[in-house]
Amino acid sequence: MQIGDVAERTSLSLRTIRHYEEVGLLPEAQRSPGGFRLYTEDAVTRLLLIKQMKPLDFTLEQMREILDVRQRLASPRCSDKTRAGLQATLEDYQRLADDKLTELRRKVEHAEAFAAHLREPLS
Repeated sequence: MQIGDVAERTSLSLRTIRHYEEVGLLPEAQRSPGGFRLYTEDAVTRLLLIKQMKPLDFTLEQMREILDVRQRLASPRCSDKTRAGLQATLEDYQRLADDKLTELRRKVEHAEAFAAHLREPLS
């Protein structure tokens, strides 16, 4: 599918999709005979996952590693020993995501308290 279709399905801008490809979060898109980028369903899935990681402030390198680990785990050639190490890496990232989510919730509580304070009548 072309980049415009991907942008519509993911609610990401064309520029953002191109950027993620340039920094290696997406594999390089195939090109149509006319030179248009062509993306797969897997690319859409990756973009949606990246979109979920973004609010948690994962770095590009962390996102790249998470995507790589998930792809390697999905491979039928992944040995049991390798699989155990990859699953441990994902568990570490799960804990990190939980910590980041806790921090986001704390920030939301503070923002809500501040908004409530602003709604109070001035005396």
